[in-house]
Amino acid sequence: MKILAVDTTSKMCSVALLENDKIIDEINLDSGLTHSENLMPLVKEILEKNKVELKDLELIGVDCGPGSFTGIRIGIASVKAIAEVWNLPVAEVTALETLARNVETEGVIASIIDARNNQVYFGVFDKDYNKLEEYLADDINVIIEKLRKYDDITIVGDGAILHQNLICDYIENVSISFVPEQYARNVGYMAYKKYLEKNLKNADTVMPIYLRNR
Repeated sequence: MKILAVDTTSKMCSVALLENDKIIDEINLDSGLTHSENLMPLVKEILEKNKVELKDLELIGVDCGPGSFTGIRIGIASVKAIAEVWNLPVAEVTALETLARNVETEGVIASIIDARNNQVYFGVFDKDYNKLEEYLADDINVIIEKLRKYDDITIVGDGAILHQNLICDYIENVSISFVPEQYARNVGYMAYKKYLEKNLKNADTVMPIYLRNR
């Protein structure tokens, strides 16, 4: 199964091509929030480089947020267009899942994305990247209280790095991952997981995940 994965929810514009859960190729462009100009050329580049056509794809994975409101819309709109034309299923992946895939551990993983003014987006997962709680957008101090009930926890994301001193002051047995990037390959891994779980959408039903208003 050939999977195209797209992530435009952060400053990085990232596309990846996978065969099932094996990465074939990935292109990451960190040029600021110019995804409207870069996304489709990157998709074209990665497909041509690997001699894959859109008609060869069997699944598209897209990071639906939370993150940059504009970036989320660009990624989803582009994926919707491709999925509509080629009648492709879509795996709706969250930025919190994408970040969690940066971590391999036998413990718990918490993804924390900075939302400014001490606000963060938060998700917590088991070692197999299954969600343990509903996603939240809240003050970092509220999130810390939620984290204190877990043992052996690794936190990841730019919010984790920004608030690492505060978190470490209040939580024992915590590790910080310093890989906060949101890579399309992780979207692809989660997309394949959702395919196996029969948890897919189509061009009409895939939706952004903002968690809060602007």
